Order: sequence, then structure tokens, then C-alpha cells
Amino acid sequence: MLLTRGSHVLTLFSLPDASLAIFLLGGILLQRMYWFIFFFMMATAIDFGAAAFNPYLGFCLTDGYWGMIPTYGVMWLGGRWLATRHDTFALLPYVLVTISTTFLAFIISTQTYYLFSGRFPNNGLQETILHGWNYLPEYLGYAMMYFAMIWAGAHFVRQIRTLWAMSA
Repeated sequence: MLLTRGSHVLTLFSLPDASLAIFLLGGILLQRMYWFIFFFMMATAIDFGAAAFNPYLGFCLTDGYWGMIPTYGVMWLGGRWLATRHDTFALLPYVLVTISTTFLAFIISTQTYYLFSGRFPNNGLQETILHGWNYLPEYLGYAMMYFAMIWAGAHFVRQIRTLWAMSA
């Protein structure tokens, strides 16, 4: 998360934010709520730390930032649900959960920002729904890239384990 969060203070190049994938993976592998709290606190510390270095990066640090709790919570719960499946990385459930949770996370994060940031006229939910949709392809695309890498990695590990078991 530290290498992909918006500031890119630690890298020479910009990696897309992996936070959504990290929270979903945390729900799958770590499951306990204190890990969710730890990762949220880490994301918050990274964001506020980056804003301390470059105030421009603090543009999104408004009252709308609290919407990140349910945003990441949706991802965590999606991971928790996948973890209860017989095959956590079965393609169809994995794809459906990653797409639906990412889409819901987008709606929550976008709407809480537009409604509570104080940067836009507060004309209510109906008006704010019209804003932010131009960010959806990028938001969904980068998250799906990470989810595809996680899925491929899980299947690679599964294949290695199978080969190892056959040779033993």
C-alpha cells in the first residue's frame, strides 16, 4: 500500500493505487477486524503524511474522507465472503465479487466526497450522482488489474502445490 498510494513519495514512477485490492485480499487472508483497522489507519497515515510533504495531495482530505471506512469495508466484506467459499479463487464468484464490490466502493467513495467535502454545492444525493462517473473506468480498470494479478498468483501457487504433491 505504501508503494501505490497517491503520493508516490517512495517510488520514481507512479503505480496505480492498490488499496481496494489490499482490503479485499485482507478480508480473504486476514479476516479479523483488527487487521481492517490496522490497514485503514495505515492508509490514513500515508494520506496525511503525503499531504504534509505536498499540500496539494491533501485536496481529498475533507469530511468526505470518512467515506473511505465503508468504501474499504465493502472490499473487506467481499473478501470475507470469498474466504467462506469452498474455492476462494473460483473464477466466476471471484470476478462477480471483485467487480460488484469495486463498483459499490466507487459509488460510496465518490458520493461521500461530493456530498461531504464542502468543495461542491450540496444539492443532495440526486445531484451528486451526476458527478464523478468519468473516473469509473480508471477506478475499475486499475482495481481489476490487481485482482487479475492476485487471481493468477493464487492459481500459480495452486499449480506449484499440485506439482509438488505429485512429485513427493
